[in-house]
Amino acid sequence: MCNDYKSRVLLGTIGQDFSDLRIPLLFPEGMPNLEPRDDIRITDRGPILRWRAGETPSESGAELVQRRWSWPGAGGKPVYNFRSDGRDFGSGRCLIVTDGFYEFTTPTEPRKDKRKDKWLFTVAGEEWFCIAGLWRNTPDVGEAFTMLTTPPGPDVAPYHNRQVAVLPRARWRDWLDGSAKASELLGPCPPGMLKVEKVG
Repeated sequence: MCNDYKSRVLLGTIGQDFSDLRIPLLFPEGMPNLEPRDDIRITDRGPILRWRAGETPSESGAELVQRRWSWPGAGGKPVYNFRSDGRDFGSGRCLIVTDGFYEFTTPTEPRKDKRKDKWLFTVAGEEWFCIAGLWRNTPDVGEAFTMLTTPPGPDVAPYHNRQVAVLPRARWRDWLDGSAKASELLGPCPPGMLKVEKVG
């Protein structure tokens, strides 16, 4: 399952797109330094958005913070992916900011110096997108997030038997503020939504 993704998304881009969606963007820890990265791996910090419900609608919005990807699970193994099937997630929802995620397969041409082929998945026609996730505060590592997964859509199925839950922009607020059930939002990507290219 996905254990590597990228984010070269600029703060100004996030701000403009959230303004276009009429979702207030909040910075509870100040403006984050979103360093462009081609590889964000398990235990690295990455940008996420989570909902803050204010006392009035004007005080509510999406908080942009940076948190650790994965928390320790049973036996100490990192929880970096979490199955969404049949679950609702009434709290702890977040969006993971990205412009591409990777999957790895057995090389088509086996070589001693290469263990896996690396494939980059992006959303067709979008500069960046969001993966549905969960965040929680843990005693071991503090606040951390994980990516939610679904059965694979046809674009991912040739490469893996699961896929991360990619949310269309029009449903970002519904996911964040909890106004829609997870079952209405999470599922395989439809054919052609994702572009794939071999990058390693």
